Amino acid sequence: TQSILGANIPSGGALGELCFVFQETAVYGEHIWFETNVSGDFCYVGEQNCMTNFRAALRQRKCAACKIVVHTPCIEQLEKINFRCKPSFRESGSRNVREPIVVRHHWVHRRRQEGKCRQCGKGFQQKFAFHSKEIVAISCSWCKQAYHSKVSCFMLQHIEEPCSLGAHAAVVVPPTWILRVRRPQNPLKSSKKKKRTSFKRKSSKKGAEEGRWKPFVIKPMPAPLMKPLLVFVNPKSGGNQGAKIIQSFMWYLNPRQVFDLSQGGPKEALELYRKVHNLRILACGGDGTVGWILSILDQLRLNPPPPVAILPLGTGNDLARTLNWGGGYTDEPLSKILSHVEDGDIVQLDRWNLHVEPNPDASPEEKDEAASEKLPLDVFNNYFSLGFDARVTLEFHESREANPEKFNSRFRNKMFYAGTAFSDFLTGSSKDLAKHVKLVCDGTDLTSKIQDLKPQCLVFLNIPRYCAGTMPWGNPGEHHDFEPQRHDDGCIEVIGFTMTSLAALQVGGHGERLCQCRQVVLTTSKAIPMQVDGEPCKLAASCIHISLRNQANMVQKTKRRNSMPLLNDQQPVPERLRIRVSRISMRDYEALHYDKEKLKEASVPLGIIVVPGDSDLELCRTQIERLQEVSLCVGSGHEGAKPKTLSSQKLSPKWCFLDWLTCVFQEHLNYVTEISQDELYVLDPELVITQTVGTSPAMPDLVDSSATPTGHHFAFPSASSSPPSSPFQELHRAGRDLMVRDSSGQTVLHHAVKSGSKDIVKYIIENGELGPDGETSLHQAAALRQRTICHYIVEAGASLMKTDLQGDTPKHRAEKANDPDLAAYLENRQHYQMIQREDQETAV
Repeated sequence: TQSILGANIPSGGALGELCFVFQETAVYGEHIWFETNVSGDFCYVGEQNCMTNFRAALRQRKCAACKIVVHTPCIEQLEKINFRCKPSFRESGSRNVREPIVVRHHWVHRRRQEGKCRQCGKGFQQKFAFHSKEIVAISCSWCKQAYHSKVSCFMLQHIEEPCSLGAHAAVVVPPTWILRVRRPQNPLKSSKKKKRTSFKRKSSKKGAEEGRWKPFVIKPMPAPLMKPLLVFVNPKSGGNQGAKIIQSFMWYLNPRQVFDLSQGGPKEALELYRKVHNLRILACGGDGTVGWILSILDQLRLNPPPPVAILPLGTGNDLARTLNWGGGYTDEPLSKILSHVEDGDIVQLDRWNLHVEPNPDASPEEKDEAASEKLPLDVFNNYFSLGFDARVTLEFHESREANPEKFNSRFRNKMFYAGTAFSDFLTGSSKDLAKHVKLVCDGTDLTSKIQDLKPQCLVFLNIPRYCAGTMPWGNPGEHHDFEPQRHDDGCIEVIGFTMTSLAALQVGGHGERLCQCRQVVLTTSKAIPMQVDGEPCKLAASCIHISLRNQANMVQKTKRRNSMPLLNDQQPVPERLRIRVSRISMRDYEALHYDKEKLKEASVPLGIIVVPGDSDLELCRTQIERLQEVSLCVGSGHEGAKPKTLSSQKLSPKWCFLDWLTCVFQEHLNYVTEISQDELYVLDPELVITQTVGTSPAMPDLVDSSATPTGHHFAFPSASSSPPSSPFQELHRAGRDLMVRDSSGQTVLHHAVKSGSKDIVKYIIENGELGPDGETSLHQAAALRQRTICHYIVEAGASLMKTDLQGDTPKHRAEKANDPDLAAYLENRQHYQMIQREDQETAV
């Protein structure tokens, strides 16, 4: 076994199983190993010390902190070459105290390296480096600086110079702050007589001293510009995302500021770092994970309490949506996440107490023996509800507790949840809720109002989002009785739902607004299902008092982020941005994507928009569409108007923003300053440029008469045909089947993709069903680097997650074809499909 940060990893263990805590057995410079399947000769110990002739050498391990890879039996050989991992703490002792407290670079040899040399500015030659034994670069695992592995670039003075800790130095906890303290020596033994008379007193004193002793202490240095970060990851959220995120954060940060919540929770780490100034917390998990951390902060009574940012994993995540962190993590670079956490605004979040007392006036006949006397939580951050939604959640929860083996699939869980909701809807088990509820808000009795409404669900809402992103309070701007909802105003919103309004939530509807108040007294006369932030129970007849508990500090994602993280030199956000907007056709993008300047010259100007400096792309889209309306009115609103020019042609519904790498899809989470501050380019896949319309390349007859029983076949147009797709359209109108296959099993779509006939591909997609052939055709188009055709097939709904016989997705096929831009586009669209699927499943 290998000792890792004080814990042992058994042979074959996984990183998610490790206990990253501050224990006395921690070893200075210890590597943090996890299993990897990296192929190629990457063993770090080199040929002389490598033990690859053993069978066990087939297994490899990778260090999360410095990213070296070694064969498992070669780990011991690292001691021979005296190579340790980047130190995550410092040892106590007189020698260390006298030394200047600076962080040194941790230089590592690399056979592969991205980016450019810091000295000469040239890239690293990696054409044959995948299987090469040659060292191409030397990089620091703290600051990520890299140099060519030659004397002219990497000079001797680099070895001992202090390290800046890189672009995220403001959030990294320096290893010089973490001090390991040796256990104090046992006191000198006293005489036997003295020992006999005071044994009990001395034993208790010694036990108290050992109870107070901690193997590590944090001694932060004064640094007003720093915002040290603690990362708490819940590996149970979001499938296997948690374990991967832990590894990545250990690379960017000090491993001793990254914690696995499944190994003891957040309390020990928060106690250790409680005196660190400007401390921030990143909670990686669902809303329940955030609530857990906030509850521990309440217990510790830190003053001031550190603000909490959110990296949402899994589904739901209404609090994360409220604070602009989105509904789920989709593999956005963690470097960018760290920058957002560093620059985020600190806002307040109201938190509410739930005090439960038995209802003495409840009828004994209504007593339910199975009902609980208390709620699962006594505080909520998001919502507290009773009625239909809580009943469905409770039935699902009880069924899963009784038969956990039947709920090992997310899809099966969702289907069970939907079936339970439908069954409860048919039986109408919550239709008499109003008869058993009395509601008093800020001293005003609303019971009669509830009896008139006859809701099947009551929700006490603290944040605008509910039920995976819906907004049940809506926009009460047209009414003078209510104010827009806020999470920091000390008020809670009370909403009633009928079955109709619950169904309308998913299409933008809202519930019946009852009141906004600061105190609630809710009295029930029988046992009713309830849930607190998603934790359900059936509560006996009770009197529930809801009051403001406190306000937690949270980190809200800002409306502006640079494309690359900077260090303490961020420019102020401009109040207004004047941006030129131009559009690019897919034909030009495909032909000129390699030359940004030529692509700009080929763009067609649309006009100028003026937006606030903190605008997201969603607002920019609205302004561009308004700009289009004005252009169309000017171009055709008077007699004798000129024919439409390219700038006045209406954008197609499928246009998207261009960031020179790929199309940005989550517009409400991305900001205009991430792309540009003076010009925007939009990609229009259906922009028609009549002056440059070409012809499709020649195509042979795709299907012969022997391949089909009817003898029908398609004759595709030759290069001289005009227009290119007319003969094909005529054949289709004459009754030819678009789904017909040839003797090898390929369809017309396969052959159209192979020959690059964009017009025919588009016609087939618009006039036939895509089916599974579209997915195999997408792999083919990606391998042939046909960007326009890929866009057509993706927009038609082809899955980007399916793999071919070699296990490759379309993104992998584009990477193998050496088209990184197309691969990036397919990857982003793949993430978008994953988000849509998660939202649809949550909605169900």
